[in-house]
Amino acid sequence: MDVISTRSLTKFYGKTRGVEDLSMRVPEGAVYGYLGPNGSGKTTTIRCLLGMLKPTSGEAMLFGQPVALDGSAVRARIGYVAGEVRLYDRETGGWHLDYVAGFRGGHGRLEKDLLERFEFDPSKRVRELSKGNKQKLALILGMAHDPDLLILDEPTSGLDPLNQEAVYSVIDERVAEGRTVFLSSHVLSEVERVCERVGIIRLGHLVAEESVKELLGKRLRQVQVTFAQPTAPSFLAGLPGVDNVLAVSETVFTARARGDAVDALLKHLATTRVADLSIQQASLEDVFLEFYRERDASPDAEAEREESR
Repeated sequence: MDVISTRSLTKFYGKTRGVEDLSMRVPEGAVYGYLGPNGSGKTTTIRCLLGMLKPTSGEAMLFGQPVALDGSAVRARIGYVAGEVRLYDRETGGWHLDYVAGFRGGHGRLEKDLLERFEFDPSKRVRELSKGNKQKLALILGMAHDPDLLILDEPTSGLDPLNQEAVYSVIDERVAEGRTVFLSSHVLSEVERVCERVGIIRLGHLVAEESVKELLGKRLRQVQVTFAQPTAPSFLAGLPGVDNVLAVSETVFTARARGDAVDALLKHLATTRVADLSIQQASLEDVFLEFYRERDASPDAEAEREESR
């Protein structure tokens, strides 16, 4: 069953485009990463899925049912952590937990465990909390009832690495229990850490969908080679898939290799004497930035920018 599905989902704010002609599917038990820079349409998509915004056209469905403003039964199966946390400054974390429990008919079964794992003190007032601790409270409120679907918008914002890893561990455990996660983020390291499949949104359009494994296969590699004797830059610059060749000295060069160009590069290097070689994989973020850079340089991208103004 598809836990999330949209068909030609479109939302305009007057003449300003939020998302347009968005069609996607997220099956049960999947961890779906929704990637895009700020302003690309990620939050608009989430608000349409939650019934907080009425689409201009198209449809969104959760658990096989159309999203509706009065869909309380469906919402009870969802845990949502917003990208911008809004809490009551004068109240304590414990007050918030009690308040939300009143709507849900009781405290969530994961609440105590999450409080311990995130090392969160519920006795403090929100105005006394750091940004990271406010984020912890938002996560506990959104995840304590162990929902079937977790919709997370920048879930680790403000958290230190240890607490980020705690969040990832909780996600791993919930998915192992059959839950579904929709993770909106521009922090690609966390998408790489927890997601199986990604959708890339650009200027309100879903421009690509693929598995994280496929996306990682497009990784760029940073190469540094030290030759045993002075070498001309053209020795590397002419290779397909190899660019950004830079001479550090007469014998040391750096370059960037795309996709499967590494195999051809190694075979080419075998034809000469190499004193040292370093090949490092670029991050998923580098791949994502490259993905945007290529499209931003296209005539279609410029036309889209003019249309959206």
